Amino acid sequence: MTQQAVSILDTTLRDGEQGEGISFTVKDKLKITQLLDNLGVQYIEGGWPGSNPKAVEYFNQVKTLPLKHAKIAAFGSTRRAKNTPENDPNLQALIKAETPVVVIFGKTWDFHVTHALKISLEENLALIYDSVAFLKSHGREVIFDSEHFFDGFKRNPEYALKAVCAAYEGGADILCLCDTNGGSLPSDIQAATQTVCQKFDRMVGIHAHNDGGMGTAISIAAVDGGARHVQGTLNGYGERCGNANLSTIIPNLLVKKGLSCISYDHLKELTPISRHLDEIANISHNDFLPYVGRSAFAHKAGVHVSAVLKHPETYEHIDPTLVGNSQRILVSELSGVSNLLYKAQEYGISVSADSSQLPLLLKEIKTMENAGYQFEEAEASFELLMKRFLEDFKPIIELQSYRVITEKHGDDKSLLEATIKAKIAGKLVHIVGEGNGPVSSLDHALRRSLEPIFHAIKNVHLVDYKVRVLNSKDGTDAKVRVLIESTDGTRSWGTVGVSENVIEASWKALVDSFEYKLLGEPEL
Repeated sequence: MTQQAVSILDTTLRDGEQGEGISFTVKDKLKITQLLDNLGVQYIEGGWPGSNPKAVEYFNQVKTLPLKHAKIAAFGSTRRAKNTPENDPNLQALIKAETPVVVIFGKTWDFHVTHALKISLEENLALIYDSVAFLKSHGREVIFDSEHFFDGFKRNPEYALKAVCAAYEGGADILCLCDTNGGSLPSDIQAATQTVCQKFDRMVGIHAHNDGGMGTAISIAAVDGGARHVQGTLNGYGERCGNANLSTIIPNLLVKKGLSCISYDHLKELTPISRHLDEIANISHNDFLPYVGRSAFAHKAGVHVSAVLKHPETYEHIDPTLVGNSQRILVSELSGVSNLLYKAQEYGISVSADSSQLPLLLKEIKTMENAGYQFEEAEASFELLMKRFLEDFKPIIELQSYRVITEKHGDDKSLLEATIKAKIAGKLVHIVGEGNGPVSSLDHALRRSLEPIFHAIKNVHLVDYKVRVLNSKDGTDAKVRVLIESTDGTRSWGTVGVSENVIEASWKALVDSFEYKLLGEPEL
């Protein structure tokens, strides 16, 4: 059962884009708008229409999107002190954006009024009232963002409340309290929010930043204090340390507190939408985000895995499928037999709990990880390892020898050539490949060996290659771990190799990559 609803405003396209390294094209912003609408949020803040041509173009184009759930909001400030609402460029830009909702911010901390705006406290109240009333007279739903409210309330609560009252009397539909500097504590937020909720018969909101690491906690505290409108950004994008993270706040409100903000059907889209957003922003997804991170429901220790397999709630605070995520069982030197049985079931390998091979496999894993192997990002290599121990798996690629030659003449381009002698599916081959590097030349030689027999290899492409030095104190003699990510256009998989020789480590990862693709593939 859900209680009173909480409305969600996502400001990824405005406040989120102010984060370092975040920039969206108009096309990006339209894609994100559609994603957020698919998530079921009530408001999407599209930007400041008076700030740049890109914002103007967005507001023109967003009108054509067939949105099902969200209302688009334009963002701006109260009028300037020297202007009337009718001749204020910012307010006029908000009207021209033709959005059903307008969000405007105004100063509620007296320090900002006297030191930033350099006007009297009474003049500031007039700016707030006039701006809200003007926008209401044009039929807009108005959300008033009380900038620096909590800092102002701490130092001069009487004036902070007067500023909010000016927006209330102007007709603001939602009075949103902002922790603009992001330095407040949840207890302060809850008490101040309660005061505002008791004083005004209007919906109260919260807009938090994460400078103290409290963005989510502050937002929840405000809801506990009576707020029923929450602003934030998906994945916590935003200036400095980011905004309150809606991918954490939404499931906390809906699942933990029973407060309706989006539907449970939409909640299942949270993880894929969160990850899709990072793809659009061209940044790596944070694996450790609560609820939506790849590691949010990952289990590594054998004791944990044993318990989770019996009852998931022993080490999972919610069912991961509620937010569109999934349970992951990792394998490492911390693993027990329970981990191996789980992975065997996942890979379709038939093995009993009393199999004599399981302790041997566990010993091999621990030996390999002690040598520098890690399988969390190389599950394809781990599946091959399990099949070698637990099934009658015969490798397709049996190396006899390889040689890599590099030639360099002055400033000319280097010439690299790899020669491979190997048995491929029992047939002896002796193949040469050329590339722009040692790994590239080995890759080409392997492909030339495999493609005449296994046509499917033509679809395999390397999409990522990482080298990690494992014992840097040894300098150029250090052992390295190579991780390779490959794809065939439909699925992706990771493989690993470890050696003091980067070419040897790369060879191991490359061979595993092709072997994994060829599992079950017929010869031509």
